[in-house]
Amino acid sequence: MQTQDPYSLDKSKVLDPPKSIGGTIKHLGPGFILSASIVGSGELIATTKLGAQAGFIAMWVILVSCLVKVAVQLEFGKRAIMTGETTFASFNSLPGFKIGKANWSVWTWLGLMLVKFLQVGGIVGLVAVLLNMAVPSLSVFWWLLIVVLAISGIVVSGYYKVLEIMSVSMIGLFTLFTFFSLIALQNTEAAISMGDVLSGLQFKMPEGAEMTILVIGAFGLTGVGGDEIMAYNYWLIEKGYASNTGKNDGSEEWAIRARGWIKVMYIDAIFAMLVYTVVTVAFFLLGSALLHGKGDFEGGGKNFLENLSNLYTVTLGNWAEPFFYFGAFVVLFSTAFSALGAWTRQFTDAFGRIGILNFDDYKSRRNWFAILAVGIPAIWAGVFLLFESPVWMVVVGGVATSIILLVVLFAAIVFKAQRKNSKIKTGKVYEIAFWLSSAMILFVGIWTVLSKYLT
Repeated sequence: MQTQDPYSLDKSKVLDPPKSIGGTIKHLGPGFILSASIVGSGELIATTKLGAQAGFIAMWVILVSCLVKVAVQLEFGKRAIMTGETTFASFNSLPGFKIGKANWSVWTWLGLMLVKFLQVGGIVGLVAVLLNMAVPSLSVFWWLLIVVLAISGIVVSGYYKVLEIMSVSMIGLFTLFTFFSLIALQNTEAAISMGDVLSGLQFKMPEGAEMTILVIGAFGLTGVGGDEIMAYNYWLIEKGYASNTGKNDGSEEWAIRARGWIKVMYIDAIFAMLVYTVVTVAFFLLGSALLHGKGDFEGGGKNFLENLSNLYTVTLGNWAEPFFYFGAFVVLFSTAFSALGAWTRQFTDAFGRIGILNFDDYKSRRNWFAILAVGIPAIWAGVFLLFESPVWMVVVGGVATSIILLVVLFAAIVFKAQRKNSKIKTGKVYEIAFWLSSAMILFVGIWTVLSKYLT
């Protein structure tokens, strides 16, 4: 059981960074909690829908989405390691006006998260629909209740280690499912050719205003999103990266520790990126090969899942049906519980900046984690029961994620400027990656806003 406050920079927790491969692997983990969230709604819904409607031509969108945002994530991670600040503690130092005690960026995030409730509400709703299809003797309502209670039960303890173990387990299961399906596909008439793959690398844009919205939603949902970049700081801090580095006393010893733990963070983030990029592309290829030009992927969750499962069984055989439902459950459930872990921390932190609570008080913070671990899933369930259109709910949430990315990008640029005179320097490769990432995020963010008027 965790007895020390992971958010305190106590001298007793200072630790030199690992120098061996084994020692480094032991300290990996924050990126995999993010991956558990990424490989859920992004793969099964946004990636599948994009592949079904656009085909292989849109594969470059998935690749760019997965690869381009990591540099901004690393900038946030550096901030957490070097200062020990949570995301909203850092946001409160951003330039601009305040409403009460909180910076405009905190309030902007809170407003956009109202839309994000649609996204995760759609995800837990799809889990309930999926379980109802497997065991119809229980209605969707009762399955929904069971799902939210299960998610709350996992997260309510508030312990980082529980989330890390669950995330790694879920990612492993989903990866095995995806590659097993992809290999099996190559023995059917829908086998993927090299020409199909190359057609997706020509940077051609699917035509139509509806496709524009779908591409933007996919960009927000696949790869690390704005809210996931923000969540990364909490996982780094709770894993011990900041406390192991210690409070910045201006000494060379601190700078050496900071560089070492930042290096470990690079490995964690990049390795996780490789995992979710490969898995996402594999799932997109499956979706394009099996679904493009076939079936109806609109409407309710049951209709969506039935079309997906039917296409898998028609192409791969009836043996594929239980594998499909198992894989769908894993990715959707992993997204929900990892999102809840992040949301309990983010909302508690944001409420602390507004003045509702004292985030720095360990007991108060843990109590709020527990309260929100019960309350947030209840709201997700209520939102799903209100709209009952999970695919639409998830895609709309993805658009909100793209807008959150703009706030995240602004913060990252400010954080980078603020450490200009720091002893912690970055190389040319990182500089190029950061500004390319920034340009792409800015482009898509502006595109998201303008698309509202174009459609």
